[in-house]
Amino acid sequence: MSQRTARAASPRCGARTRAGTPCRLPPVRGRPRCRMHGCAPGAGGQKGNKNALKHGYYTKRAVEDRKMLVKLTRLWGLKTGPEG
Repeated sequence: MSQRTARAASPRCGARTRAGTPCRLPPVRGRPRCRMHGCAPGAGGQKGNKNALKHGYYTKRAVEDRKMLVKLTRLWGLKTGPEG
């Protein structure tokens, strides 16, 4: 068996590329995917999505607080914005 045939017969990553075709890279030793598709040590996002809490603007409480402020300003008839 030639080297070219052995390489062609070896397992491939198989993850879908952006073009929609299967990845043709060999998988990382002992893993099902190649280094480009999630087998690097420490790859992936943080546990618990701590990136979403970087500034807290979209936390459940902050959204509820802003909605309450809008209701109160409308209830009191206060004008907001540049036309003031």
